[in-house]
Amino acid sequence: MQEILRLQMKIIPELIETLEKRYSILRTIYFNQPIGRRILANKLELGERIVRTEIGFLKAQNLINISAPGMTVTKDGEEVLEHLKGYIHEIRGITSLEDDLKICLGVNRVIVVPGCIDTDNAVLKELGKAAANYLKSIIKDNDILALTGGSTIKEVVDSFPKTSQYKNILVVPSRGGMGKKMETLANTLASVLADKLNGSYNMLHVPENISEEVLGTLMKEKEIKETIDNIHKANIFLYGIGKAEDMARKRGISEAQIEELKSLGAVGEAYGCYFNIHGEVVYTTPTLGITLCDSGRINTHIAVAGGRHKVEAIIAACINQKKVTLVTDESAAKEILAFANFSA
Repeated sequence: MQEILRLQMKIIPELIETLEKRYSILRTIYFNQPIGRRILANKLELGERIVRTEIGFLKAQNLINISAPGMTVTKDGEEVLEHLKGYIHEIRGITSLEDDLKICLGVNRVIVVPGCIDTDNAVLKELGKAAANYLKSIIKDNDILALTGGSTIKEVVDSFPKTSQYKNILVVPSRGGMGKKMETLANTLASVLADKLNGSYNMLHVPENISEEVLGTLMKEKEIKETIDNIHKANIFLYGIGKAEDMARKRGISEAQIEELKSLGAVGEAYGCYFNIHGEVVYTTPTLGITLCDSGRINTHIAVAGGRHKVEAIIAACINQKKVTLVTDESAAKEILAFANFSA
């Protein structure tokens, strides 16, 4: 494919440019549907006249529908998007980027989606879809899947298709609750994903940030103990990655502790563990769920995070983690490689 692309770019470079533009328009409509023409033009930073012309072409090819609420992508349009994904990856060098980043971080696999989460909300949705597709490809009957909460993992769960092809799947929250948004809590996401998998779920009705004494008392409760036992048996672990200071504040950690985290060099956080830039755990929060030791026993990790602002956090949480499949965006992937080359 690389040779064909090279020839196309030499002989008909405008073909590649047009293809990328139409793919970008179709993809943006898909992730924001229904959407009006003016909003679409603003999102893509294209002139309305250009967008109007391209919309006319996509409509003529039966790739989109136009109605009063706005434009939507047809089934034919969805198929085109899916089939073009690999081609666009080659055009933009994303396949090579994935390979380079896998070697750089020392992880199991890297999946990169085009674009930048920081500037395009559609990229977050595509990140969720890519992670959901990967998760769907590796799940087997009788698996126990543990997941964290958060907006990024919600996108993964929302993107996961409803299916009945698996048997006896159990979904569990990896830790207690954190934050006030019910829709992004691990308990909520575990129940939603279990329903989509035609499986079952456990809930862990415990706050995230509680003392060791309280944890010991709660462990004596039968229902909680059964849930914890299942969490510790998980063989697939799905989680997001955050900046250390941001996640500490979300957990209600005191300012004194936050200053301590900074002094320890913490830059990234995942499942209650705070990592320095070398991937060393410098602090952990007490939990009834998955601990650092538990995570080491889980064979399959899927870490989902993107955006330039999370580059150091992603490096910290993923470097030399051979069980991790990282799903990230193009901007973060390039920045991670640049950071690694600068630091070398």
